[in-house]
Amino acid sequence: MQKLTRPRPSGPARVKGPLRSTLLTATAVLLSVSALSLTTALPASATSAVSAADKPDAKPTKGAADKADPPSDMSTIGGDLLGKPGTQVNLGAGAPVLPKDLTAKSWIVTDAESGAVLASHNAHWELPPASTLKMLFADTLLPKFPKTSTHKVISSDLAGMGAGSSLVGIKEDFTYSVHDLWLGVFLRSGNDAVHVLSAMNHGVSQTVADMQAHAEELQANDTHVVSPDGYDAPTQHSSAYDLTLFARSGLQKADFREYAATATAQFPEAQKKGKTTSRFEIQNTNRLLTGDVGLDAYKGIAGVKNGNTTNAGATFTGVAERNNKVLLVTVMHPDTKESHAVYKETARLLDWGFQADGKVTPVGTLVPPKSAEPSASATAQGDAGPAKPAAHAAVSTKHSGGIGTALAIAAGALAVLAAAAFTVRKKWPTRTKP
Repeated sequence: MQKLTRPRPSGPARVKGPLRSTLLTATAVLLSVSALSLTTALPASATSAVSAADKPDAKPTKGAADKADPPSDMSTIGGDLLGKPGTQVNLGAGAPVLPKDLTAKSWIVTDAESGAVLASHNAHWELPPASTLKMLFADTLLPKFPKTSTHKVISSDLAGMGAGSSLVGIKEDFTYSVHDLWLGVFLRSGNDAVHVLSAMNHGVSQTVADMQAHAEELQANDTHVVSPDGYDAPTQHSSAYDLTLFARSGLQKADFREYAATATAQFPEAQKKGKTTSRFEIQNTNRLLTGDVGLDAYKGIAGVKNGNTTNAGATFTGVAERNNKVLLVTVMHPDTKESHAVYKETARLLDWGFQADGKVTPVGTLVPPKSAEPSASATAQGDAGPAKPAAHAAVSTKHSGGIGTALAIAAGALAVLAAAAFTVRKKWPTRTKP
Protein backbone atom coordinates (compact mmCIF):
# COMPACT_ATOMS: atom_id res chain seq x y z
CA MET A 1 0.00 0.00 0.00
CA GLN A 2 1.07 3.58 -0.59
CA LYS A 3 2.72 5.35 2.31
CA LEU A 4 1.51 8.79 3.29
CA THR A 5 4.13 11.18 4.67
CA ARG A 6 2.88 13.78 7.10
CA PRO A 7 4.27 17.33 7.45
CA ARG A 8 6.74 17.95 10.24
CA PRO A 9 4.75 18.87 13.39
CA SER A 10 5.54 22.05 15.28
CA GLY A 11 4.65 23.70 18.57
CA PRO A 12 5.16 22.64 22.17
CA ALA A 13 2.85 19.63 21.90
CA ARG A 14 4.43 18.26 18.73
CA VAL A 15 7.29 15.90 18.04
CA LYS A 16 10.18 17.06 15.93
CA GLY A 17 11.13 15.01 12.92
CA PRO A 18 9.21 13.41 10.04
CA LEU A 19 6.57 10.91 11.01
CA ARG A 20 4.67 8.57 8.73
CA SER A 21 1.33 6.80 8.81
CA THR A 22 0.06 4.08 6.51
CA LEU A 23 -2.58 4.79 3.93
CA LEU A 24 -5.72 2.86 4.73
CA THR A 25 -8.82 2.54 2.58
CA ALA A 26 -12.42 1.73 3.33
CA THR A 27 -15.79 1.96 1.63
CA ALA A 28 -18.78 3.60 3.27
CA VAL A 29 -21.73 1.23 3.57
CA LEU A 30 -25.28 2.49 3.97
CA LEU A 31 -27.28 0.80 6.67
CA SER A 32 -30.76 1.64 7.89
CA VAL A 33 -31.27 0.72 11.51
CA SER A 34 -34.77 0.67 12.94
CA ALA A 35 -35.03 2.64 16.16
CA LEU A 36 -36.58 -0.25 18.05
CA SER A 37 -36.56 -0.53 21.80
CA LEU A 38 -34.03 -2.97 23.21
CA THR A 39 -36.71 -5.34 24.42
CA THR A 40 -37.85 -5.86 20.85
CA ALA A 41 -34.27 -6.52 19.78
CA LEU A 42 -34.11 -9.56 22.05
CA PRO A 43 -36.11 -12.77 22.04
CA ALA A 44 -38.64 -13.23 24.80
CA SER A 45 -36.28 -15.54 26.64
CA ALA A 46 -33.67 -12.79 26.97
CA THR A 47 -35.77 -9.72 27.82
CA SER A 48 -35.40 -10.35 31.53
CA ALA A 49 -31.70 -9.61 31.12
CA VAL A 50 -32.39 -5.90 30.65
CA SER A 51 -32.52 -3.91 33.87
CA ALA A 52 -32.02 -0.37 35.11
CA ALA A 53 -28.32 -1.13 35.43
CA ASP A 54 -26.90 0.13 32.14
CA LYS A 55 -30.27 0.14 30.42
CA PRO A 56 -29.70 2.83 27.76
CA ASP A 57 -33.23 4.18 27.89
CA ALA A 58 -33.41 4.40 31.67
CA LYS A 59 -34.38 7.78 33.09
CA PRO A 60 -31.66 9.74 34.89
CA THR A 61 -31.04 8.28 38.31
CA LYS A 62 -29.86 9.80 41.57
CA GLY A 63 -26.80 8.32 43.20
CA ALA A 64 -23.54 9.07 44.94
CA ALA A 65 -22.36 11.24 42.05
CA ASP A 66 -25.18 13.72 42.75
CA LYS A 67 -24.35 14.27 46.40
CA ALA A 68 -21.04 16.13 46.32
CA ASP A 69 -19.33 19.15 44.84
CA PRO A 70 -16.11 18.78 42.85
CA PRO A 71 -13.00 18.81 45.05
CA SER A 72 -10.75 21.83 44.96
CA ASP A 73 -7.58 19.74 44.60
CA MET A 74 -8.26 17.67 41.47
CA SER A 75 -5.42 16.27 39.37
CA THR A 76 -3.58 18.62 37.02
CA ILE A 77 -2.42 15.92 34.61
CA GLY A 78 -2.82 17.36 31.14
CA GLY A 79 -2.78 20.97 32.30
CA ASP A 80 -3.21 23.15 35.38
CA LEU A 81 -6.59 24.45 34.20
CA LEU A 82 -7.97 20.92 34.09
CA GLY A 83 -7.50 20.65 37.85
CA LYS A 84 -9.70 23.65 38.59
CA PRO A 85 -13.41 23.25 39.42
CA GLY A 86 -15.93 24.57 36.96
CA THR A 87 -15.84 25.23 33.24
CA GLN A 88 -12.54 25.89 31.50
CA VAL A 89 -12.50 27.41 28.01
CA ASN A 90 -10.44 30.06 26.19
CA LEU A 91 -12.63 31.53 23.46
CA GLY A 92 -10.95 33.34 20.58
CA ALA A 93 -12.33 35.69 17.98
CA GLY A 94 -15.44 34.29 16.34
CA ALA A 95 -15.69 31.32 18.69
CA PRO A 96 -19.19 30.20 19.61
CA VAL A 97 -20.18 30.28 23.26
CA LEU A 98 -20.62 26.98 25.02
CA PRO A 99 -24.13 25.49 25.12
CA LYS A 100 -26.09 26.87 28.05
CA ASP A 101 -28.25 23.79 28.61
CA LEU A 102 -25.51 21.57 30.08
CA THR A 103 -26.25 19.87 33.40
CA ALA A 104 -23.53 17.20 33.54
CA LYS A 105 -21.35 17.03 36.63
CA SER A 106 -18.32 16.62 34.41
CA TRP A 107 -17.52 16.78 30.71
CA ILE A 108 -14.61 17.25 28.30
CA VAL A 109 -14.25 18.07 24.59
CA THR A 110 -11.02 16.98 22.92
CA ASP A 111 -9.43 16.84 19.50
CA ALA A 112 -8.93 13.10 19.00
CA GLU A 113 -5.88 13.60 16.80
CA SER A 114 -3.84 16.40 18.38
CA GLY A 115 -4.99 15.57 21.92
CA ALA A 116 -5.88 19.21 22.58
CA VAL A 117 -8.58 19.76 25.21
CA LEU A 118 -10.88 22.38 23.68
CA ALA A 119 -13.02 22.85 26.79
CA SER A 120 -13.81 21.02 30.00
CA HIS A 121 -15.94 21.06 33.12
CA ASN A 122 -14.53 19.34 36.23
CA ALA A 123 -12.49 17.11 33.92
CA HIS A 124 -10.66 15.28 36.74
CA TRP A 125 -13.61 14.83 39.12
CA GLU A 126 -13.50 11.21 40.26
CA LEU A 127 -17.00 9.81 39.70
CA PRO A 128 -18.62 6.39 39.21
CA PRO A 129 -18.06 5.43 35.55
CA ALA A 130 -20.76 2.77 35.01
CA SER A 131 -20.21 0.76 31.81
CA THR A 132 -18.03 3.35 30.15
CA LEU A 133 -15.35 1.52 32.17
CA LYS A 134 -15.82 -1.32 29.68
CA MET A 135 -13.70 0.77 27.30
CA LEU A 136 -10.74 0.12 29.61
CA PHE A 137 -11.75 -3.54 29.89
CA ALA A 138 -11.77 -3.89 26.10
CA ASP A 139 -8.57 -1.94 25.57
CA THR A 140 -6.86 -4.20 28.11
CA LEU A 141 -8.17 -7.62 27.00
CA LEU A 142 -8.85 -7.32 23.26
CA PRO A 143 -5.25 -8.15 22.26
CA LYS A 144 -5.19 -11.31 24.40
CA PHE A 145 -7.61 -13.57 22.50
CA PRO A 146 -8.01 -14.15 18.74
CA LYS A 147 -11.58 -13.37 17.74
CA THR A 148 -11.95 -16.81 16.13
CA SER A 149 -11.08 -18.72 19.31
CA THR A 150 -13.95 -20.29 21.24
CA HIS A 151 -14.89 -20.91 24.86
CA LYS A 152 -17.47 -23.23 26.43
CA VAL A 153 -19.19 -21.48 29.32
CA ILE A 154 -19.31 -23.14 32.73
CA SER A 155 -21.31 -21.98 35.75
CA SER A 156 -18.33 -20.41 37.52
CA ASP A 157 -17.76 -18.12 34.53
CA LEU A 158 -21.01 -16.33 35.32
CA ALA A 159 -20.60 -16.18 39.09
CA GLY A 160 -20.35 -12.90 40.97
CA MET A 161 -22.36 -10.64 38.68
CA GLY A 162 -24.20 -7.82 40.41
CA ALA A 163 -27.97 -7.89 40.81
CA GLY A 164 -29.78 -6.24 37.90
CA SER A 165 -26.73 -6.41 35.63
CA SER A 166 -27.22 -5.73 31.94
CA LEU A 167 -26.89 -9.02 30.06
CA VAL A 168 -26.62 -10.17 26.47
CA GLY A 169 -27.93 -13.64 27.32
CA ILE A 170 -24.90 -15.90 27.74
CA LYS A 171 -25.93 -19.51 28.49
CA GLU A 172 -24.08 -22.14 30.48
CA ASP A 173 -22.77 -25.06 28.37
CA PHE A 174 -22.94 -22.91 25.20
CA THR A 175 -19.77 -22.44 23.15
CA TYR A 176 -19.11 -18.86 22.04
CA SER A 177 -16.50 -17.35 19.79
CA VAL A 178 -14.48 -14.48 21.21
CA HIS A 179 -16.03 -12.38 18.45
CA ASP A 180 -19.52 -13.13 19.78
CA LEU A 181 -18.43 -12.27 23.32
CA TRP A 182 -17.07 -8.89 22.28
CA LEU A 183 -20.28 -8.14 20.40
CA GLY A 184 -22.08 -8.83 23.68
CA VAL A 185 -19.78 -6.44 25.52
CA PHE A 186 -19.91 -3.55 23.06
CA LEU A 187 -23.49 -3.76 21.78
CA ARG A 188 -25.47 -4.97 24.77
CA SER A 189 -23.03 -3.88 27.49
CA GLY A 190 -23.37 -7.46 28.71
CA ASN A 191 -21.84 -8.04 32.12
CA ASP A 192 -22.20 -11.75 31.45
CA ALA A 193 -19.92 -11.44 28.42
CA VAL A 194 -17.46 -9.43 30.50
CA HIS A 195 -17.36 -12.14 33.17
CA VAL A 196 -16.81 -14.92 30.62
CA LEU A 197 -13.91 -13.03 29.04
CA SER A 198 -12.55 -12.33 32.52
CA ALA A 199 -12.71 -16.06 33.30
CA MET A 200 -10.70 -16.70 30.15
CA ASN A 201 -8.19 -14.17 31.53
CA HIS A 202 -7.67 -16.20 34.74
CA GLY A 203 -10.53 -14.60 36.63
CA VAL A 204 -12.06 -11.31 37.72
CA SER A 205 -9.29 -10.47 40.19
CA GLN A 206 -6.59 -10.89 37.56
CA THR A 207 -8.62 -8.86 35.07
CA VAL A 208 -9.13 -6.03 37.55
CA ALA A 209 -5.38 -6.01 38.25
CA ASP A 210 -4.63 -5.95 34.52
CA MET A 211 -7.08 -3.09 33.95
CA GLN A 212 -5.61 -1.08 36.82
CA ALA A 213 -2.10 -1.57 35.48
CA HIS A 214 -3.19 -0.48 32.02
CA ALA A 215 -4.91 2.59 33.44
CA GLU A 216 -1.67 3.52 35.19
CA GLU A 217 0.26 3.01 31.93
CA LEU A 218 -2.14 5.43 30.23
CA GLN A 219 -1.64 7.92 33.12
CA ALA A 220 -5.33 7.62 33.96
CA ASN A 221 -4.66 8.35 37.60
CA ASP A 222 -8.26 9.24 38.50
CA THR A 223 -9.32 5.63 37.94
CA HIS A 224 -9.69 2.90 40.54
CA VAL A 225 -11.01 -0.38 39.16
CA VAL A 226 -13.07 -2.72 41.36
CA SER A 227 -15.32 -4.51 38.86
CA PRO A 228 -14.34 -5.20 35.24
CA ASP A 229 -17.85 -4.43 33.98
CA GLY A 230 -18.29 -1.04 35.67
CA TYR A 231 -20.93 -2.32 38.07
CA ASP A 232 -21.37 -0.01 41.06
CA ALA A 233 -18.77 -0.45 43.80
CA PRO A 234 -18.15 1.99 46.70
CA THR A 235 -14.54 2.79 45.79
CA GLN A 236 -14.74 2.46 42.01
CA HIS A 237 -14.27 5.71 40.14
CA SER A 238 -12.89 7.33 37.03
CA SER A 239 -13.15 10.76 35.38
CA ALA A 240 -14.16 12.34 32.10
CA TYR A 241 -10.47 12.87 31.37
CA ASP A 242 -9.56 9.23 32.03
CA LEU A 243 -12.51 7.83 30.09
CA THR A 244 -11.37 9.90 27.11
CA LEU A 245 -7.87 8.44 27.47
CA PHE A 246 -9.39 4.93 27.42
CA ALA A 247 -11.44 5.69 24.31
CA ARG A 248 -8.50 7.22 22.49
CA SER A 249 -6.25 4.30 23.34
CA GLY A 250 -8.90 1.75 22.38
CA LEU A 251 -9.50 3.42 19.03
CA GLN A 252 -5.94 2.51 18.07
CA LYS A 253 -7.17 -1.08 17.74
CA ALA A 254 -9.04 -2.15 14.61
CA ASP A 255 -11.25 -4.61 16.52
CA PHE A 256 -12.17 -1.96 19.07
CA ARG A 257 -13.20 0.44 16.29
CA GLU A 258 -15.19 -2.28 14.55
CA TYR A 259 -17.17 -3.32 17.62
CA ALA A 260 -17.76 0.24 18.83
CA ALA A 261 -19.24 1.18 15.44
CA THR A 262 -21.43 -1.91 14.96
CA ALA A 263 -25.11 -1.01 15.18
CA THR A 264 -26.71 -4.46 15.07
CA ALA A 265 -25.47 -8.03 15.09
CA GLN A 266 -26.66 -11.63 15.35
CA PHE A 267 -26.02 -13.45 18.63
CA PRO A 268 -26.25 -17.21 19.37
CA GLU A 269 -29.71 -18.25 20.58
CA ALA A 270 -29.71 -22.05 20.26
CA GLN A 271 -26.98 -24.66 19.89
CA LYS A 272 -26.69 -28.35 19.21
CA LYS A 273 -23.48 -30.23 20.03
CA GLY A 274 -21.64 -26.94 20.42
CA LYS A 275 -22.77 -25.58 17.05
CA THR A 276 -25.05 -22.55 16.82
CA THR A 277 -28.34 -23.41 15.13
CA SER A 278 -30.14 -20.09 15.47
CA ARG A 279 -29.36 -16.48 16.34
CA PHE A 280 -31.24 -13.39 17.45
CA GLU A 281 -30.57 -9.73 16.73
CA ILE A 282 -28.94 -7.43 19.25
CA GLN A 283 -28.73 -3.66 18.90
CA ASN A 284 -26.06 -1.28 20.12
CA THR A 285 -27.12 0.58 23.26
CA ASN A 286 -25.28 3.71 22.03
CA ARG A 287 -28.26 5.81 20.98
CA LEU A 288 -26.17 8.39 19.14
CA LEU A 289 -25.16 5.50 16.87
CA THR A 290 -28.57 3.90 16.31
CA GLY A 291 -31.01 6.69 17.06
CA ASP A 292 -34.21 6.27 19.04
CA VAL A 293 -37.64 7.79 19.45
CA GLY A 294 -37.04 11.49 20.00
CA LEU A 295 -33.33 11.20 19.22
CA ASP A 296 -31.66 11.14 15.81
CA ALA A 297 -28.39 9.36 15.26
CA TYR A 298 -25.57 11.89 15.33
CA LYS A 299 -24.04 12.80 11.98
CA GLY A 300 -20.54 11.35 11.78
CA ILE A 301 -20.74 9.26 14.98
CA ALA A 302 -18.49 6.20 15.11
CA GLY A 303 -18.77 4.93 18.73
CA VAL A 304 -17.80 4.68 21.62
CA LYS A 305 -19.59 3.54 24.87
CA ASN A 306 -22.45 4.43 27.18
CA GLY A 307 -23.33 3.48 30.74
CA ASN A 308 -26.09 3.96 33.30
CA THR A 309 -26.30 2.65 36.87
CA THR A 310 -28.11 3.74 40.01
CA ASN A 311 -24.95 5.07 41.60
CA ALA A 312 -23.32 6.55 38.51
CA GLY A 313 -26.29 7.96 36.67
CA ALA A 314 -25.73 8.23 32.92
CA THR A 315 -22.25 8.36 31.40
CA PHE A 316 -21.10 8.43 27.79
CA THR A 317 -18.02 8.82 25.61
CA GLY A 318 -18.54 9.45 21.91
CA VAL A 319 -16.27 9.95 18.90
CA ALA A 320 -17.42 11.71 15.75
CA GLU A 321 -15.93 13.17 12.57
CA ARG A 322 -17.04 16.14 10.54
CA ASN A 323 -15.17 18.11 7.88
CA ASN A 324 -11.92 16.25 8.54
CA LYS A 325 -12.03 16.97 12.26
CA VAL A 326 -12.35 14.12 14.78
CA LEU A 327 -13.61 14.94 18.27
CA LEU A 328 -13.96 12.91 21.46
CA VAL A 329 -16.53 14.02 24.03
CA THR A 330 -17.17 12.49 27.44
CA VAL A 331 -20.21 13.45 29.54
CA MET A 332 -20.80 12.19 33.09
CA HIS A 333 -23.98 12.37 35.14
CA PRO A 334 -26.41 14.93 33.66
CA ASP A 335 -28.78 16.23 36.32
CA THR A 336 -31.97 16.74 34.36
CA LYS A 337 -35.26 15.06 33.55
CA GLU A 338 -34.67 15.49 29.82
CA SER A 339 -34.95 12.18 27.98
CA HIS A 340 -31.69 10.88 26.50
CA ALA A 341 -29.93 13.70 28.36
CA VAL A 342 -26.44 12.20 28.24
CA TYR A 343 -26.66 11.83 24.45
CA LYS A 344 -28.20 15.23 23.84
CA GLU A 345 -25.60 17.01 25.95
CA THR A 346 -22.88 15.08 24.13
CA ALA A 347 -24.35 16.12 20.78
CA ARG A 348 -24.45 19.78 21.87
CA LEU A 349 -20.81 19.64 22.89
CA LEU A 350 -19.83 17.91 19.65
CA ASP A 351 -21.67 20.59 17.67
CA TRP A 352 -19.86 23.27 19.66
CA GLY A 353 -16.50 21.60 19.18
CA PHE A 354 -16.86 21.40 15.42
CA GLN A 355 -17.96 25.05 15.25
CA ALA A 356 -15.14 26.15 17.57
CA ASP A 357 -12.41 24.38 15.58
CA GLY A 358 -9.47 26.78 15.20
CA LYS A 359 -11.17 29.48 17.26
CA VAL A 360 -10.23 28.43 20.80
CA THR A 361 -6.96 28.09 22.68
CA PRO A 362 -6.73 24.62 24.27
CA VAL A 363 -7.01 24.47 28.05
CA GLY A 364 -5.00 21.27 28.31
CA THR A 365 -3.97 18.13 26.49
CA LEU A 366 -4.39 14.37 26.61
CA VAL A 367 -1.15 12.97 27.97
CA PRO A 368 0.73 10.09 26.33
CA PRO A 369 1.13 6.63 27.82
CA LYS A 370 4.12 6.28 30.12
CA SER A 371 5.87 4.07 27.60
CA ALA A 372 5.68 6.67 24.83
CA GLU A 373 8.91 8.47 24.09
CA PRO A 374 8.61 12.13 25.13
CA SER A 375 10.14 14.98 23.20
CA ALA A 376 12.87 16.88 24.95
CA SER A 377 11.13 20.12 24.03
CA ALA A 378 7.76 19.35 25.61
CA THR A 379 6.29 18.28 28.91
CA ALA A 380 3.57 15.76 29.65
CA GLN A 381 1.56 18.22 31.72
CA GLY A 382 1.03 21.92 32.24
CA ASP A 383 -1.08 24.40 30.28
CA ALA A 384 -1.23 23.56 26.60
CA GLY A 385 -0.53 26.05 23.87
CA PRO A 386 -2.47 26.48 20.63
CA ALA A 387 -2.86 23.26 18.70
CA LYS A 388 -1.81 23.05 15.08
CA PRO A 389 -4.14 21.22 12.70
CA ALA A 390 -3.02 17.78 11.60
CA ALA A 391 -2.97 16.68 7.99
CA HIS A 392 -6.08 14.85 6.78
CA ALA A 393 -7.16 12.76 3.85
CA ALA A 394 -10.43 12.68 1.96
CA VAL A 395 -13.53 11.66 3.90
CA SER A 396 -16.71 10.04 2.65
CA THR A 397 -19.79 10.13 4.89
CA LYS A 398 -23.27 8.98 3.96
CA HIS A 399 -26.54 8.74 5.85
CA SER A 400 -29.76 6.87 5.19
CA GLY A 401 -33.24 7.18 6.62
CA GLY A 402 -32.10 9.48 9.44
CA ILE A 403 -29.78 6.79 10.77
CA GLY A 404 -26.18 7.91 10.27
CA THR A 405 -23.63 5.35 9.14
CA ALA A 406 -20.25 5.17 10.75
CA LEU A 407 -17.44 6.68 8.79
CA ALA A 408 -15.13 5.13 6.26
CA ILE A 409 -12.04 7.33 6.04
CA ALA A 410 -9.30 6.70 3.51
CA ALA A 411 -6.29 7.49 5.68
CA GLY A 412 -4.38 6.74 8.80
CA ALA A 413 -3.97 10.05 10.61
CA LEU A 414 -1.00 11.30 12.56
CA ALA A 415 -1.70 12.34 16.13
CA VAL A 416 0.43 13.64 18.95
CA LEU A 417 -0.44 13.12 22.60
CA ALA A 418 1.33 15.86 24.49
CA ALA A 419 4.99 15.18 23.72
CA ALA A 420 4.95 11.81 21.98
CA ALA A 421 3.82 10.35 18.69
CA PHE A 422 0.63 8.32 19.05
CA THR A 423 -1.33 7.12 16.03
CA VAL A 424 -5.07 7.66 15.88
CA ARG A 425 -6.21 5.37 13.11
CA LYS A 426 -9.06 7.24 11.46
CA LYS A 427 -10.45 4.25 9.63
CA TRP A 428 -13.78 4.20 11.39
CA PRO A 429 -15.52 0.99 10.32
CA THR A 430 -18.92 1.06 8.70
CA ARG A 431 -21.77 -0.43 10.65
CA THR A 432 -22.63 -3.84 9.33
CA LYS A 433 -24.51 -6.92 10.39
CA PRO A 434 -21.93 -9.69 10.92
